[in-house]
Amino acid sequence: MAHLTLGKVEINRVLERRGPFVPVAMLLPGIAAEFWQQNRDWLAPDFWEPESGAMVGSVQTWVLRSEGRTILVDTGVGNGRHRPTMPQFGGWDTDFLDQLAAIGVRPEDVDVVVNTHLHPDHVGWNTEWREGSWQPTFPNARYLLAAADFAAADPGQAGRPAPRDEAERDRREGDAQLFAETIAPVHRAGQLELWEGSHRIDGSLTLEAAPGHTPGSSVLRLASGTDRAVFVGDLLHSPAQILEPSCNSCFCEDPALAAATRLRVLGRAAEQRELVVPAHFGGTGVSEVRRAGDGFAITRWAGAEH
Repeated sequence: MAHLTLGKVEINRVLERRGPFVPVAMLLPGIAAEFWQQNRDWLAPDFWEPESGAMVGSVQTWVLRSEGRTILVDTGVGNGRHRPTMPQFGGWDTDFLDQLAAIGVRPEDVDVVVNTHLHPDHVGWNTEWREGSWQPTFPNARYLLAAADFAAADPGQAGRPAPRDEAERDRREGDAQLFAETIAPVHRAGQLELWEGSHRIDGSLTLEAAPGHTPGSSVLRLASGTDRAVFVGDLLHSPAQILEPSCNSCFCEDPALAAATRLRVLGRAAEQRELVVPAHFGGTGVSEVRRAGDGFAITRWAGAEH
């Protein structure tokens, strides 16, 4: 999908990178190996690479034009990052800003940046390296982040217990680096807005809490005319989770809550015919779902013809 219009909202997708990432056995350990073979005819090659067993996915930003404003949903990995705890996101050098320019969006044109949650592949282009420091990439934008994720990641928060082991210490150091590079500069510039519960961006777009993957994970709901959509962030990493919604990714911080949130969001999408717009699907990436037994089925993939 390159372009989609829902009601009065225009949507474009800017790909930072697409291809095989981590093995599905690691990413989605709750999904049996035979599931992938049984569904090979539609999972491969857009969502799964049978030869390597890797998830095929995208790191991408959804660009929305709504009520005269330009809104980015998630900002990918970014260039020139050092991510010792997640090396797959380190050392990237992509043409992300050039791709934005190709659809008529300069950094100064962006009005709102939505970070669905605070993970390194969703906040990277919040900032860029300029004049010897990390500075906001989008100088006129209001950056929206759930207060719960800010509080969980802010290394300055008082009352944190000591790390339980070396792995947790390393994770906290990685989180602190991510925060220092991508969130703190925006906060210092006065461009960060923290929200709780829900937050209305405009008459068509509303952020809602969807915790589990992280404490502050959120979804963005679109309602314009008769069209509906929900941008689900990392509630879904693969369309396999639509069929098997109780299965979490290995990155979900509260697995029980993440699964309950996924079931709730997909249930509403099925009932209200909301298009499901995830952060990382390869291929078209936008689907319509319906209930099917204990899970859901994909009724169609949405594209530019919608």
